[in-house]
Amino acid sequence: MTDARFPVARPRRLRRTAAMRRMVAGTRLHPADLVLPMFVKEGVTEPVPVGSMPGVFQHTRDSLRKAAHEAAEAGVGGLILFGVPAVKDARGSAADDPDGVVQKAVADLRADLGDALTIMTDTCLDEFTDHGHCGVLTPDGEVDNDATLERYASAAVAQARAGSQVIAPSGMMDGQVGAIRAALDADGFSHIPILAYSAKYASAFYGPFREAAECAPQFGDRNAYQQDPAGPIGEALREVRLDLAEGADAVMVKPALPYLDILRQVRDSVDVPVAAYQVSGEYAMVEAAAANGWVDRERIIMESLIAIRRAGADMILTYWATEVARRLS
Repeated sequence: MTDARFPVARPRRLRRTAAMRRMVAGTRLHPADLVLPMFVKEGVTEPVPVGSMPGVFQHTRDSLRKAAHEAAEAGVGGLILFGVPAVKDARGSAADDPDGVVQKAVADLRADLGDALTIMTDTCLDEFTDHGHCGVLTPDGEVDNDATLERYASAAVAQARAGSQVIAPSGMMDGQVGAIRAALDADGFSHIPILAYSAKYASAFYGPFREAAECAPQFGDRNAYQQDPAGPIGEALREVRLDLAEGADAVMVKPALPYLDILRQVRDSVDVPVAAYQVSGEYAMVEAAAANGWVDRERIIMESLIAIRRAGADMILTYWATEVARRLS
């Protein structure tokens, strides 16, 4: 006979041991779920540490190859490449230069790694323009949406020719997926998928990235083209639907942790893979707090990734990808 003074249901029974907790876990991470963002800089002879992102580097082509090998050996699912050219101009000419830093690095990685992991390329102009904005400018200094689409299309084709296996447009221009899809198809790359940065917010969490990619805007901000954090309910889903209608094969929410609610809405609304980008500010805050002894670094990294996975991400772009993949393995 059960004494009514004591609980009948005891959820703690399934939490008593680590083996028990693993057995009943509802959310699991796998190395193949992780994508490593990487930076390659033209004209440097040694990797350059990114001051605001301890452990992250602007790589040379050689050090990039080494780090990519390490990621592949750890079982990381993919990497996404950002380039820092030696020369920048108003139209971002290095973005589609066949001899540009990204195209050369992609060719290196494909030659070294084959299909050991998926090589993705960010398709935008901010890393390549001297003004730091994501597109070409009108005479009065605004980003010219439609002129920028032509540059994105050309850059995407250059990346595909170099060997990129996934094109990832991040500029938040209207119609960018459709323009890129048409250009890829016309150049014989109908088999190359597009991972659209569909819900990319004008976030303060990008600060350290702008040091790593040397792409802080020289004037103004990106609020006119990236989504407003306090924007209309449903705006993210509208952007997602538009990208899918234009030919996106997968969609992304960026940043991740501050927008888990958006990530969940997107996951529940689409039947394609959903990515989330654990961005530079998320990384930097954890590393800074851990360096001060304020948090348990390994636990908070894993907890944050589990939260993103639980909210619905099939793929997580994270600067901890190689480290976490090794731990999971």
